[in-house]
Amino acid sequence: MDAFATEGRSCANEANPPRGAPLFKKGGIQGGFWCGALEQHMNTATDPKAFGKVAVLYGGWSAEREISLKSGATVLAALQRCDVDAYGIDAGTDVLQQLARGKYDRVFNILHGRGGEDGVIQGALEVLRLPYTGSGVLGSALTMNKRLTKVVWQQLGFPTPPYVVVNRDTDLGAIEEQLGFPVAVKPTREGSSIGISKVTRAEDLAEACELGFEHDDTLLAERWISGGEYTAGVLGDEALPLIRMETPRSFYDYQAKYLTDTTRYHCPCGLPADQERDIAALCWRAFEAVGASGWGRVDLILDERFRPWLLEVNTIPGMTDHSLVPKAAAAAGIDLETLVMRILATSLKEGAQS
Repeated sequence: MDAFATEGRSCANEANPPRGAPLFKKGGIQGGFWCGALEQHMNTATDPKAFGKVAVLYGGWSAEREISLKSGATVLAALQRCDVDAYGIDAGTDVLQQLARGKYDRVFNILHGRGGEDGVIQGALEVLRLPYTGSGVLGSALTMNKRLTKVVWQQLGFPTPPYVVVNRDTDLGAIEEQLGFPVAVKPTREGSSIGISKVTRAEDLAEACELGFEHDDTLLAERWISGGEYTAGVLGDEALPLIRMETPRSFYDYQAKYLTDTTRYHCPCGLPADQERDIAALCWRAFEAVGASGWGRVDLILDERFRPWLLEVNTIPGMTDHSLVPKAAAAAGIDLETLVMRILATSLKEGAQS
């Protein structure tokens, strides 16, 4: 059994996650990354007072609101345990007024989905001249759109599955002609696998598209890649250890991510060290290529020949008891408090936003 393979919620409370798992750092010798002991670059303490008064933005109005509320509660509690002067704000239409009245010094943004992860709140915070965590306006807006992310990746030679853009007037027969079956039908601008269907035959395409159109007016039909589902967390200039997800469901959907206890998370992921290092380096470069920064996650499939296929970037991943970045950080010896402090520190870096 993998050293960190657990089911569902139990993984968040793993007593002794393996330490010393490889990290990958920009500017080094292996595929553009430096690989070394965790303690050499990870344990730099920052005075909590340096952050001033911090607003933790969570909730919001997207389809991922409930997940964001859970993530926000986790982040807020961890920051307060670290003696950061942090306050939670359930972001609504008056969020900018709340920030102005509160005289905050910076923002920890843990809003998932539209309004919080798509460049909208980032642009508003730029106008308010409030530093914030994570990706800036460009990286947030681009990666929220799965189609545009894939366009950039394709132009730069990154491997990503072929796809067809689907609008309400699209001839669905073109999907089978160009991609074959199975395919994934997914909203262009949703996260947490909301509105995604696996389609194995032509007669089910229309129903899958109708589900997708409940969440967006443009969809992607993407060639289904059979293989293992993996994710690579990004923290600053480093890629965290890969996690392999295993679910009895047809794929790693919303239920498998948040609601069931049958999903298994494998970290170490079971790949040879050199292959894991190469894939993590690929994911970090793909993250940077679309303008993302600070922290996030890149999801991918390894096909039956163990070739990587990049699926999407998540610039504000979940921080719940089911979430992947905290699991990967734990496998690298980074506890939750250190993780949130490192994410908060991305708001101190000059030029972190763009």
